[in-house]
Amino acid sequence: PAYKSEKYIKQCLDSVLSQSLSDIEIIIIDEGKIDEQRTIIDNYEQKDSRIKTIHEYNGCYGIAVNKGINIAQGEYIGIVEADDFIDKDMYKNLYELAKKYDADIVKSDFFIYHSETNQSRKAGVIKKSLEGKITNIFQNSSILRIIPSIWSAIYKREFLLNNDIKCTEKQNGCFQDTAFVFKAISLAQKIVFTSKAYLHYRTDNENSTSNSKNKAFAIIDEYEGITNFLNINPQIKAVALNEKLINQYNAYKWNMQRIAENYQEEFLNKFSEEFKTLYEKNEISPKFLKKINKKEFKLLINNKEKFFNYFRKESENKKNKNNRQKYFSIHINSSRIDIVLFKKQILAIDL
Repeated sequence: PAYKSEKYIKQCLDSVLSQSLSDIEIIIIDEGKIDEQRTIIDNYEQKDSRIKTIHEYNGCYGIAVNKGINIAQGEYIGIVEADDFIDKDMYKNLYELAKKYDADIVKSDFFIYHSETNQSRKAGVIKKSLEGKITNIFQNSSILRIIPSIWSAIYKREFLLNNDIKCTEKQNGCFQDTAFVFKAISLAQKIVFTSKAYLHYRTDNENSTSNSKNKAFAIIDEYEGITNFLNINPQIKAVALNEKLINQYNAYKWNMQRIAENYQEEFLNKFSEEFKTLYEKNEISPKFLKKINKKEFKLLINNKEKFFNYFRKESENKKNKNNRQKYFSIHINSSRIDIVLFKKQILAIDL
């Protein structure tokens, strides 16, 4: 899916075309506009017969992704957003794992990429303990809490089509991969993880977020879709509900930090009302309260004003911390150590 990515799409397409797995089809779905991005796409299409393009209005990410899935002929499907790029062995290595385990999904770690410094830092979201085996939510429900990152995985095409797994299709929305990934992970019988990272996720594309009201409240639509999915799948709901609520709570808090201030209070009202209702229905379990800040949660459902003040203070502290980390930071996770000094990565060690 390509939208206003003329600054980055060459790097993206070059990385896809140089894959060591050459037997692939590359489907580009843009918005049908005659612009600089279209010119770039047309030039690439003329150079490589593996490229197919669809130039027509979609209006949202979800529609574009769903079109690509429906058009695709491959055994497995990968999704690369046009402002990201991938290492040359990504699809070769993921496909080999998929074939070895006959997996419905193979999911990898990914890199967080900053254009300003041209540095990539491994996200560290896949624990090494998950590697080398088949799993699913009935064996390990906590895999539902791994960051969605639809693009750091491949999916068996037959599995997606048979289970009608699609992105949300809402005009001018965002986060339309949230429900897609939750449903896919929930329904897959065979999931394989790797802690190796291949995709470089660009965090500083100025076109990737918006202050529009539709986008400010889009995350609520995604979780409404997940709630409906769980309600018609009681077996899955029995093991997935708590993980869904933890994800939802953290996603709502994160969303409040990114949206325009003039929408924050209205969003908080919805946030508070939803979780107060869940609490009154006894859907909030002790397991949920162990995974989040219990004091903060009580403020959310009982005193929105105090929660808002707490939230603002926490957001300011995070902003200051992020500013400091641009100049000096040490990141340590289960698979990597990164040290950044004066905006330059001076050490990167894979564990």
